[in-house]
Amino acid sequence: MASLIDIRRRLRSVRSTQQITRAMKMVAAAKLRRSQDRVVAARPYARSLQQVLGNVSRRAREAQSPLLAEREENRVLVVVVAGDKGLAGAFNANVHRAVASLLREKKWPDVTLLPIGKKAFDFWKRRSFSLAGSYPGIFARLEYAHAKEIAGILSTLFLEDKVDAAYAVYNEFKSILQQTVRVERLLPIPRGEKPGGQEAETVDYIYEPDPAAILARMLPRYLEFLVFRLLLESAASENGARMTAMGAATKNAGEMIDALSLTYNRARQARITKELIEIVSGAAALE
Repeated sequence: MASLIDIRRRLRSVRSTQQITRAMKMVAAAKLRRSQDRVVAARPYARSLQQVLGNVSRRAREAQSPLLAEREENRVLVVVVAGDKGLAGAFNANVHRAVASLLREKKWPDVTLLPIGKKAFDFWKRRSFSLAGSYPGIFARLEYAHAKEIAGILSTLFLEDKVDAAYAVYNEFKSILQQTVRVERLLPIPRGEKPGGQEAETVDYIYEPDPAAILARMLPRYLEFLVFRLLLESAASENGARMTAMGAATKNAGEMIDALSLTYNRARQARITKELIEIVSGAAALE
């Protein structure tokens, strides 16, 4: 059995760890509130933008844009969105596992990665993949300018025929306890599906300016906001995962403190009993 000094030292260590995990949980909860508000506010605009883009591209089939061009997927860019820090459970590992599964499934001849987040960069820089760039540390102060820059890289590589498609792997925020890893194709931007119903098929629109000019303005904006939304989703998911993980760690530390306290009290009682027995035995031997 460990000595009383060892048990006391272990108790102090676990209590210090519990204070750290409790503080990290509170920080993650404060960040989660802000990031959750941002992602919830961004979703309606993203849905409306996607709906408008789908209507225009679906009803103006003659309008062409380089960002809509479908090509055989030989050279593919994968945007890997992970976190900047650890201590968030399986948040980062789930993304890396999904990327590896996607690469095994698709078996693309040429794959380039664009890691976003320090954990993504640290993980994939040691693998045998070429990197189109990296964005470690952007989640400390996430701005729309980051999404605009990333979307600019994607569209430039696609328009210059250096990649045939672009995918993103990220965590979608469902709730504090649930984050779902999603794989989403960013480029080429898909045209909207044909609407159901005969009435919807016969409706015509007057475009001002022409559909090609509308698509030329909308497609880059759509790509930028699509990247911005998935970055917001990942940021909220990371804070939710860290809050959950630190809450579980705090609870486990409390259970360890209770168990160590019980062990310490038993050892102390055994030591006192042994000393009393030695005193009584010594007194009896002197009589």
